[in-house]
Amino acid sequence: MPAYLRWVNRGLGRQAAAVAYTLGLTPGAVTAASALVSLAAIVVLVTAPLPGTWAVLASVLLLVGYALDSADGQLARLTGTASRAGEWLDHVVDAVRLPLLHAALAWALIRIDAPAWSVAVALAFAVLASSWFFSQTLAEKLAPPERSASDAPAWVSFVKLPYDTGTLYLLVIALIWLPAFLVLYTALFAGTLVVAAGSLRRKYRMLAEQPAP
Repeated sequence: MPAYLRWVNRGLGRQAAAVAYTLGLTPGAVTAASALVSLAAIVVLVTAPLPGTWAVLASVLLLVGYALDSADGQLARLTGTASRAGEWLDHVVDAVRLPLLHAALAWALIRIDAPAWSVAVALAFAVLASSWFFSQTLAEKLAPPERSASDAPAWVSFVKLPYDTGTLYLLVIALIWLPAFLVLYTALFAGTLVVAAGSLRRKYRMLAEQPAP
């Protein structure tokens, strides 16, 4: 797993799950909180004056939502209330959150008169995020389990850091200075596109080797 998710977000999610447990919250309530906090960040991006320090608030809200996204599953395991419905709801929120964020970034770029090509990059990123998430999720259901990510050496997690969702959320802060954001965001899109293409090819070949259902 990417470094931020592996060593930072899961730890934050564990603490959030402990707080939710003491408050008597259900995993579904934590999932809803994750969705609402992420939505608040998106509202900031599409309405607040940019570029400016509002970008910091949006980034923090996205990271809080990301931590809560980890907390719901940990709370479900802690309380013995894990269910297929809960897993489905978590995936639905994930499937909406990332494409919606890129769409919000596209709108933010339009509002601050960024170059048209940067808006196109954001919209393309939305399509890429949605299609890759769907293909990864479906492949997990169709293929036998792969080796656990915890078995991989630590350096692999740092190699994967550029396309960690947490990296994208942190990158939102760069909206304070538009030229830096455009360079970093475009580089992140290009890198994610290359990685996604390789991942899709590997998943297809793996599934092609499986017996027909």
